[in-house]
Amino acid sequence: MSLRTATVPALSAVRGLVHGFEQRVAPGARETSEESRVRVGRALREVGRLLLLTQVHGATVVEAPWEGAPEADAAVAAAPGWVLGVKTADCLPVLLVDPRRQLVAAIHAGWRGTAAGVAARAVDALVAHGSRPEHMVAALGPGIGPCCYEVGEELRAAFGPRGAAFFRPGPNGRPHLDVRAANVRQLLEAGLLPETIHHVADCTRCRSDLYHSYRRDGKAAGRMVSFVGFARA
Repeated sequence: MSLRTATVPALSAVRGLVHGFEQRVAPGARETSEESRVRVGRALREVGRLLLLTQVHGATVVEAPWEGAPEADAAVAAAPGWVLGVKTADCLPVLLVDPRRQLVAAIHAGWRGTAAGVAARAVDALVAHGSRPEHMVAALGPGIGPCCYEVGEELRAAFGPRGAAFFRPGPNGRPHLDVRAANVRQLLEAGLLPETIHHVADCTRCRSDLYHSYRRDGKAAGRMVSFVGFARA
């Protein structure tokens, strides 16, 4: 597979599974979201069909397969041959796998989706297919870290009183948000085991050599595709 990706060993060890968190084709290289989609789709064509979403920063979960690009921020697949993808450039990509039942989910978790519980809803969607949370393996990919994610005070209300732990004081007097920690708590509360939650914990804004970042590059930022699926037989 001719892609530059980051992976986690726990998912690489699952037989028949493909996954990855796409990285830039080269340090400083600029490319469009469409170029990324085409490259990833071509690299995966022997494995299965890449399915992407129209991401709207919500908590809707859809089930593969589909035509076009439905408005949603998470998806599940219950059969091999469907490779689920989400596009990010600071938001957090989350991949879920049940190796026993060959079920997968891909999640786009920005702050709005995180506050709305998108990761927990994806777990629920897999449970509806017969999975059990303690059998799931999660991989949280590169996203903007609390080192760089300066936000407004109004976001505290979106996360409620229990979300106070996800905010820390920033150097400019504004809070910084830890989206990764918020999603980890969602997964744990949904029933996943701590030892089955894995990370590629790079900050996209810090690592300009590896990742696109909307906060760093603005509207000129490209997108990375994170993907997961079981290969067709």
